[in-house]
Amino acid sequence: MIERKCEKTRPFRYLLHPLVNMMLAVKPRIREISERDIDAVADLLTRGFVHLPREYWMRGLQRQTTRALPPDTQRYGYLLENEGVPVGCLLLIYSTKSIDGETAICCNVSSWYVDPAFRNYASLFASMTQRRKDVVYINVTPAHPTWPILEAQGFVPYCRGLYFSVPALSRSGRGMTIEAVAADTSSVAGLTPADLDMLKRHAEHGCLSLVCHTDDEALPFVFFHLRKRRGVIPVPALQLGYCRSIPDYGRCAGAIGRYLLRRGKPIVIVDANGPMAELPGIYSETHGRKYFRGPHRPRLGDLTDTELAIYGM
Repeated sequence: MIERKCEKTRPFRYLLHPLVNMMLAVKPRIREISERDIDAVADLLTRGFVHLPREYWMRGLQRQTTRALPPDTQRYGYLLENEGVPVGCLLLIYSTKSIDGETAICCNVSSWYVDPAFRNYASLFASMTQRRKDVVYINVTPAHPTWPILEAQGFVPYCRGLYFSVPALSRSGRGMTIEAVAADTSSVAGLTPADLDMLKRHAEHGCLSLVCHTDDEALPFVFFHLRKRRGVIPVPALQLGYCRSIPDYGRCAGAIGRYLLRRGKPIVIVDANGPMAELPGIYSETHGRKYFRGPHRPRLGDLTDTELAIYGM
């Protein structure tokens, strides 16, 4: 009787599972990241992604500071904070894109890190910061272990692999010319102001912005430079960051390839869901999977205004 009486008089929280006890004792809060948090966020991400230097994060965060944003969106993303101390963050990069002829608000769910002591909150933290039904959420750099987590959150793969193309070997592009666009380029014949602005913006981020002039039009392209990562790609390569359509790249591949080959870049990596006909190369699903959730399926060949452009590959 004494033991039962003592059990009944113990505070209810002591009867709960130890994990619940911990969650009751520690109550971190979620809030938007502000400009004054940039240094703390860079410290968090440097701690979480040990292969990337702090300068990488600071450069990208500073670029986010000055970007034009769609209305009613966050500039940086969200912070997980415990007793005033940042313990986790999720970077969000908003942009406006045209998908299937409709204007869509897109959100690149970028780098996500939570300190080990607060990992129990990680999934809840992510789901609470991605709740808008009108937004197309995309994840373009998901680590392999996170694929099941993303799929449990309702994300669907829209890109399953990469095509390692050798465009200089293509027979296409005869008679076409290639023009480079810099951040201070004032005009390009045949290019719309919106396309020119996009090319200049990405050139300012250090990307390679090109225009392929055909007999009847000017086609914009953006390529991302790859960081030197041991054992990933044995020869210099670029990632295709933008084209109006994948067939446009195939149509101009020969001219683009010869231009890039003269500059020591023989390989162009393209998002793909299978081999590309009539374009020499190799398809692989080992890397490159990309996910989305929302009202519009993103198209292949448009990685503009994502972390790959703003932070670098």
